[in-house]
Amino acid sequence: MKRHLIIMSLGALLCHTSCESKKDEEKKEDTKLLVTSPIRKDTTVTNEYVCQIHAIQHIELRALERGYLKQIFVDEGKFVKKGQLLFQILPVQYQAEVQKAEAEANFVEVEYKNTKLLADSNIVSRNELALAKAKLDKARAELAVAKVHLGFTEIRAPFDGIIDHFQVRLGSLLEEGDLLTTLSDNSKMWVYYNVQEAEYLNYKATTQGNKLMKVNLSMANHQLFEYPGIVETIEADFNNETGNIAFRATFPNPKGLLRHGETGNIEMVVPFKNAIIIPQKATFEVLEKKYVYVVGKDNIARSREITVSAEMPDLYVIKDGLTENDKILLEGIRKVKDNTKITYDYQDPKQVLNNLRVYAE
Repeated sequence: MKRHLIIMSLGALLCHTSCESKKDEEKKEDTKLLVTSPIRKDTTVTNEYVCQIHAIQHIELRALERGYLKQIFVDEGKFVKKGQLLFQILPVQYQAEVQKAEAEANFVEVEYKNTKLLADSNIVSRNELALAKAKLDKARAELAVAKVHLGFTEIRAPFDGIIDHFQVRLGSLLEEGDLLTTLSDNSKMWVYYNVQEAEYLNYKATTQGNKLMKVNLSMANHQLFEYPGIVETIEADFNNETGNIAFRATFPNPKGLLRHGETGNIEMVVPFKNAIIIPQKATFEVLEKKYVYVVGKDNIARSREITVSAEMPDLYVIKDGLTENDKILLEGIRKVKDNTKITYDYQDPKQVLNNLRVYAE
């Protein structure tokens, strides 16, 4: 008797479970998902590139003569004008050499004048006069060299700029060629960044004639630099290892905010013609590859790998894998599996874009 009761109870339980399962399946089939299509249109993508910021002129100031550093006339980080005296090396030795050369030149000049008087009176030959003239020219040349060496004891600014950290201190014994400091002209800045080959081709295809592209600079604090720059130079060759080519943009720097050696990110607007665009939320990733569910005429959702050529907020520009005629699952991606039959409502892609936080431009 008990055995019959157990069998009857199990049967009832299985029947109840089967009925609940059928209800769940019917409920899933009744759940409608949202489907849309890719849209094809012209758009622009703002790409970011890590960049290096350089002054348009950045040079090393070195000692041109050996000696002790006698005076420093400026301080680190100060702005200096072209021709301003910055450093002076102890000039005593070179002053003595100038005085010696001057005395020698004066002596030879007197000899030359006397020889000329004698030559004019035919007392000495013209050859002796020429020899005296050569000695005078040599003495004058040696005087000029001595004055140049004396001038080398004064280090002056070759252009307007900002003095960097001093590599020497007052009284240091300097050898010829020793580094004193560096000088930067920050009135304009050259910003270098690398661009991939495909983006370079897009840039060239949309740049007409001598028209220069404007770019923006995002600084290290994530603030946008207030003055836009202009792409003026592209290097001649691609880097075979990275497939990139270097761009150089020039930025005005009237307030002196940018300094040599800073880093940041260049924001460059890259145009795309007839681009295939889909919402990012319509995609999912498997092993770092991106996929979408494409819904066929049989209402079955099948996963398909896609290739993304550019990324915008909320949107992807698709390189391969989709056409504007495909239907893709927009919402409910986690509710379905590959080769699942679904019921859905279709939403126009233009309406989908309008509902997103950021629009494709």
